[in-house]
Amino acid sequence: MQILKNSTPKILVVGDLMIDHYLWGSCERISPEAPVQVVDIAKETTVLGGAGNVINNLKALGAEVSVSSVIGSDDNGAELLNMLKEIGVETRSIITQDGRKTSKKSRVIAVSQQILRYDNESKEEITRTSEKEILDSLSKSIAEFDAVILSDYGKGVLTVALCKGIIKLCRDAGVKVLVDPKGSDFSKYSGAYLLTPNKKEAMLATNIDIKDNASLEAALLKLKKECNLEVSLITLSEDGIATYENELKIFPTVAKEVFDVTGAGDTVIASIAFALSVGKNIEQTAAFSNLAAGVVVGKIGSATVTIDEIEEYEASLHKSTSDAHIKSFEDIDKIVNRYRENGKKVVFTNGCFDILHVGHVKYLQIAKSFGDILIVGLNSDESVSRLKGPSRPVNVTEDRAYILAALEAVDFVVPFEEDTPHDLIKMIKPHVLVKGGDYKDKDVIGTEFADELRLVDFVDGKSTTKTIQKIQGN
Repeated sequence: MQILKNSTPKILVVGDLMIDHYLWGSCERISPEAPVQVVDIAKETTVLGGAGNVINNLKALGAEVSVSSVIGSDDNGAELLNMLKEIGVETRSIITQDGRKTSKKSRVIAVSQQILRYDNESKEEITRTSEKEILDSLSKSIAEFDAVILSDYGKGVLTVALCKGIIKLCRDAGVKVLVDPKGSDFSKYSGAYLLTPNKKEAMLATNIDIKDNASLEAALLKLKKECNLEVSLITLSEDGIATYENELKIFPTVAKEVFDVTGAGDTVIASIAFALSVGKNIEQTAAFSNLAAGVVVGKIGSATVTIDEIEEYEASLHKSTSDAHIKSFEDIDKIVNRYRENGKKVVFTNGCFDILHVGHVKYLQIAKSFGDILIVGLNSDESVSRLKGPSRPVNVTEDRAYILAALEAVDFVVPFEEDTPHDLIKMIKPHVLVKGGDYKDKDVIGTEFADELRLVDFVDGKSTTKTIQKIQGN
C-alpha cells in the first residue's frame, strides 16, 4: 500500500462530463393548480457527474488528472470548467462546440426522497470537427500519461472514430487504455487494455448467459478475443471481480456493509487505472479495486475513497500485514478523525504487553467489545524499563507491536515514549478508555479526555512477571 500512497500517476479521462444538480427542500402541501407536490427549496448543491465522478475518484486517490471532452458554449459549460479548475484538473483538451448543451441533471429532493429529475443536455454525437480537435490536442500530449480512461455515458462524446483514434494514439505511445463501456456493441473499444463492464453489460455484449464459472469464462474469453484486449475483466457486484489474462481468476468482494452502490463503477475503474499506473499487476490491481469498492459502497451517494481509507479498511478486515496496523501519533490522529466522522465508537487501552499471554488476549477482546475500533497504546522499550526495571522488556517495541497488531481484536497499535499515554489519550479523545481491574478506586491517567472509563478484570494467574519467573525457575 505504501507505493500507492507515495505515487502521483498522471491519468487522462476522456468522456461525457456533466453536472449533477440537487435542489433540497421540504414538501408540506399540494399545488392548487394541479395534483402535484409543492417543494420549498432550502438549498442547492452541485457536483461533477458522469466522467466527472471518475475524475473525483482519481483526485481522491492522489492522481494528477487531465480531462478531454466536448461541452457547450453555455452557462453550464462555464460552471463545469470552474468546478474542474477548483479541484486542480487540467482542462486544456476540453473542446467547446457551438449549439451543444452541456449536460446538467437536476434532482428535486424532499424529505430525503427524490421527487423529480429533469435533464438539460445534448445526446447526439459530437461533430467531426470536435473529434479532430480532441485528437490533434491529445496527439501532442498522450505520451505524458500513465493511463487513459474512456468513461462512456452514451451522451455522444465517445464516438466510434474518437475511441479508435485515441486507442491508436495510446497503443503507439505504449499507454494503457481502460474503458467503462456503454451499450451492447463494444467493437469501438477494440485494442484497449481492458474494459470494465458489469455482469449485465457483459451478457448483453457477448450474448452469453453468465450463470456459472464456465459461462463467465466464456464471456471473458469472447470479450478478450473480439475486442482485442490485453486483459478481460467483468465486475460481479457483490461477488467481486473476474479477470482473464491467461486464465480465469475471481477476486471475491470485501464489502462489509452496503449502503449505496451509486458511482461504485466509477470507483472501480479509477482504482484500477491508479494501481496499474504505479506498476501493480492485474491480480494486485483487482484486489485493490475490490477494497476501494468495499469502502465506497459503505457511503451514501456518489462517493470517493482515499488510499488511507482503503488501508484502514483492509486493516479492519485483517487481510493486511501487521505493519499496516502500527501507526504513529500523526497517523492515528487522522484515522480517529475519519472514524468519528463516520460515527464509529473508538476504544483505547494501553500497556507494556511484553510477553503476550492468554490474559492479554482476553483483556483486549473484552476491550474491543465496548466499541467499533480498538487502539492500543504501547510503552516503548525505554518506558518499560523505567516502569518495570532494567531487565525489561524481554521483547523490543517492534516485536511487541507486530504481535499485538496481528490480533483480531486490535485495530491499531501506537507506540509512545512517555511513562504514561496522557498525550496520546488527549489527542485521541476515545469514547471508551479501558484499564485493568486493579485500577478500581484509583486515578486513571487520561479519564478527563474520555467519555467513559471501563475496568476489565485480569485472568487469575496470568501475567508476564509470572511467565518470566516460571522460565527462570525451570
